[in-house]
Amino acid sequence: MNIALWIAQGLLAAMYLMAGTMKTLQTARAKGQFPWAKNRSDGFVRFVGTAELLGALGLILPIVTGILPWLTSIAAIGLSLIQLLAIFTEHVPKREYNVIPMNIVLLAFSSFILFGRWALFL
Repeated sequence: MNIALWIAQGLLAAMYLMAGTMKTLQTARAKGQFPWAKNRSDGFVRFVGTAELLGALGLILPIVTGILPWLTSIAAIGLSLIQLLAIFTEHVPKREYNVIPMNIVLLAFSSFILFGRWALFL
């Protein structure tokens, strides 16, 4: 189980590091690539990117360093919230059903990490 959690954490962290870096540091490029970002301010896109970057770091660093390892579960909660908000406030109202499967995959990974790591701390 621990190996599967590490694989999921690594994959999810890599995905969020890439997406978060683009949204935070290359906002104009992100607005061209992500349809939801076109109608949002640069500050909001950077906020989402920063939240994703912090979530990605939170998936890995607490467990690796052994400092407050329960923060990994909190990071997974935050990333799950990002996906739920993306689905229900952006994609469903705009009928962008073709991107929802990716959101569901990311939500499933973060939920798996949340419950897997939480169970290890109990």
